[in-house]
Amino acid sequence: MKITEVRACQPLSPTSPADWRTSLGQILVAIDTDVGLTGYGVGGGGAAGIHVVRTVLRERLLGRDPAPLAKLWDDMYASILAFGRKGLAIMALSGVDLALWDLAGKAAKTSVANLLGGAKHRRAPVYVTVWDDLPPDLVGKYSAYKLHVGNSLETSPTDLEARLTDFRRALGPAPQLMIDAWMRWTIPHTLEVARRVAPLGVAWIEEPLSPDDLAGYAELTRNCPIPIAGGEHEFTAIGFRELIDRRLHQVLQPDVCWCGGMTQLVKIYALAHAAGLRVCPHRGAEIWSLPALAALDPEPLAESGRPWIDWVPGQPAIQDGFIDLPEGWGFGADIDESRLRT
Repeated sequence: MKITEVRACQPLSPTSPADWRTSLGQILVAIDTDVGLTGYGVGGGGAAGIHVVRTVLRERLLGRDPAPLAKLWDDMYASILAFGRKGLAIMALSGVDLALWDLAGKAAKTSVANLLGGAKHRRAPVYVTVWDDLPPDLVGKYSAYKLHVGNSLETSPTDLEARLTDFRRALGPAPQLMIDAWMRWTIPHTLEVARRVAPLGVAWIEEPLSPDDLAGYAELTRNCPIPIAGGEHEFTAIGFRELIDRRLHQVLQPDVCWCGGMTQLVKIYALAHAAGLRVCPHRGAEIWSLPALAALDPEPLAESGRPWIDWVPGQPAIQDGFIDLPEGWGFGADIDESRLRT
């Protein structure tokens, strides 16, 4: 089997948010072969990512056997070293890598979960991210909830404590409760908020600082009474190695569509497990992450995904706070390109 074409586009949805999450956050990659099989993957980078796929990465893959996944990843990474060790180019590479894994599963007539060693879990609990007020119809439907408070640096720790107290009261004592600060806080603000809300049973504070502030995360690791989560905006196992070796996060959150694809997610899981750290992939309820949760994660917890990506068939629905591993070969997504709006 040989690769005959590498394609990329940006499908549109009427419910896509009118911000970078649509314009830069997602692209669809398709890899065609001479035996009629096509593999699909979702990456990121918008128009810039599409350009990287159609030029540099395509040139590295045309005419090659798609089977040696690790070798192909290394060759693609080498081709973008001069301009893309992190960021948009790696997000684009992620979609290509996922398409290669999808193709590998289809060629072997098996699932990506089986390629990873077989599913140990067919079902995973899901946590839902809440951006504003807690909708009453969500209460009781999940075992864990994350409150997004990224725009709250101007909000006093006292007011945040009151908001989290109301949130916990609405949920009751059983569900896990997490906070996402989305890189907007300072060290003093984080420590003061953590001191106030720790009695509420907060499982983690996510990305309180810039991903580049490793010294700040080291200080939080030493002094914060609540575990720190992060990694959504980190790239490749190389980038995660320092976070892991220095134990800067207690919960690691790689996004398989951004961090370098499944090839890198597998490596990140191995590094984290060796260090005794937990992996909880960003948007883990999407079909691109579910095989890793099923095959590699001893304690899977899937984050709710992007509801506006309605052009990926095979995405399982979340039911009663759980999601099932999809059936089918590869990732289980056989995309009808004739129905895409681009």
